[in-house]
Amino acid sequence: MKRLKAASLITAIKTPYTEKGEVCLTTYDFLIEQQISAGVDGIIVGGTTGEGHLLSWEEHLMLIAHCVNNFSDKLIIIGNTGSNNTREAIKATENGFAIGMDAALQINPYYGRTSLKGVSEHFKRVLDIGPAFIYNVPGRTGQDIIPEVIEPLSRHKNFIGVKECAGNERIAYYEKQGIACWSGNDDECYVGRHVHGSHGVMSVTSNIIPGLMRQLMNKDCSASELAQSAKLNDSLQDLIAWIFCEPNPIAINTALMMTNAVPKNLRLPYQALTLAQREQGYELLKAIATKDLVGDSLSVLDDSDFFYCI
Repeated sequence: MKRLKAASLITAIKTPYTEKGEVCLTTYDFLIEQQISAGVDGIIVGGTTGEGHLLSWEEHLMLIAHCVNNFSDKLIIIGNTGSNNTREAIKATENGFAIGMDAALQINPYYGRTSLKGVSEHFKRVLDIGPAFIYNVPGRTGQDIIPEVIEPLSRHKNFIGVKECAGNERIAYYEKQGIACWSGNDDECYVGRHVHGSHGVMSVTSNIIPGLMRQLMNKDCSASELAQSAKLNDSLQDLIAWIFCEPNPIAINTALMMTNAVPKNLRLPYQALTLAQREQGYELLKAIATKDLVGDSLSVLDDSDFFYCI
């Protein structure tokens, strides 16, 4: 638990595909190695950014097992084994821990929403299985996990903390009570860490600039280094806004294809950003030093460069 709470930069890692629509493990390993080189503490496997909602459970668990077997000595492996179906979440979480993941990421039941009492009971059942982060993302689930739900759950022995997308005011409230929080909003994560006391960020942007996001999350540094990281945070805001110009992971998929980091294959229903959006992103990415980008080149790409699979 101490190691899990010490992680300040956790990347929601992207899942790349072959032209046949299968998971491309060679590229997946490359992406994870880039994260390790940049000093990232952990990865979320099959999260929203990793398109867990487009993966079969067999693919999902295979990726968790693959990461445990190949990277658990260097990274914390967090499996997104949550579901809107409690029975399914329990089964997936049991399987994830059986194959060695360090922790689970658990979401509240979405679409077919339940009462707050039902949300609490759902989380209790999955927390009983092993260490877990609770993920609050009202914009996707349609339901805010309010403090009245989180506070009693925080006393569970397997509760690690919250990936919180409801903003820094909520994060500050929790942290003052000793409830660990990781920002789920990349644009707010620097202020969340250095002003409001968050434990860190679970980041999308760190897929493409992991080293720079590492700098933003570092706390044990000199005053001059903190001043530099504040300027860095300001300079990255336009890029971060672009990465969320469409529902995630559309833009981060496109960005990693533009830097030639991953094959240009997208699983439907995701589409690449439009040409106009890519041109905007090109200018933003061009302003980043090549050494700080994941990928070996940068181009706008043509619409015909993208392949859509299922």
